[in-house]
This record gives sequence, structure tokens and C-alpha cells, in this order.
Amino acid sequence: LLDWLKDPALQSMDPAKRELFTLAATQLAGKPQKSMAPIMMSLITNANKRGITFTQNEISLILKILKQDKPVEQQKNIDQTVQMVSSMMKGKK
Repeated sequence: LLDWLKDPALQSMDPAKRELFTLAATQLAGKPQKSMAPIMMSLITNANKRGITFTQNEISLILKILKQDKPVEQQKNIDQTVQMVSSMMKGKK
């Protein structure tokens, strides 16, 4: 289930960030697409409360892993969800 944890790029990520990402990925496993936005929002909020921010490269890696082995349509849905969450987060600042 969590083969992506062996990704070398993920191994170099800060352990606290990796922990949050692993938690979110575990929560997303097997969930319908519509569950993704609340889980991502929770991840971001949880990270912010702990003073953790993700770099653009880390976000790109996370998205690459989330989209891995998914059909093209589901990959597009993930991109749309990311845009929606980004917009929501910008509105909270």
C-alpha cells in the first residue's frame, strides 16, 4: 500500500513533513475523490499549526505520488482539488 514511502526524494524530506504526508496519504487511501479536499485542508492546517511549510518541490513530489498509477481523469480531478484548496488557503490569509 505505501510503496511510495521508499521514494528516495521522500526519504530526504524532513521527518515531521514526512509524518504529516504519510498520515494524509493513509487517510486518502481508498477514499472517494470528494474526500480529498477536506483531508488536504486538514494536512495544511495541521502543518501550519506546527510551523511546518512545504516547499514547491515537496508539493510537486506529493502530487506526483498522489497521482501515481491513477487514470488520467482522476489525475485531472486531483489537480482541480489542489487548485481549489490553494484558492481556499489564499482566502484565509
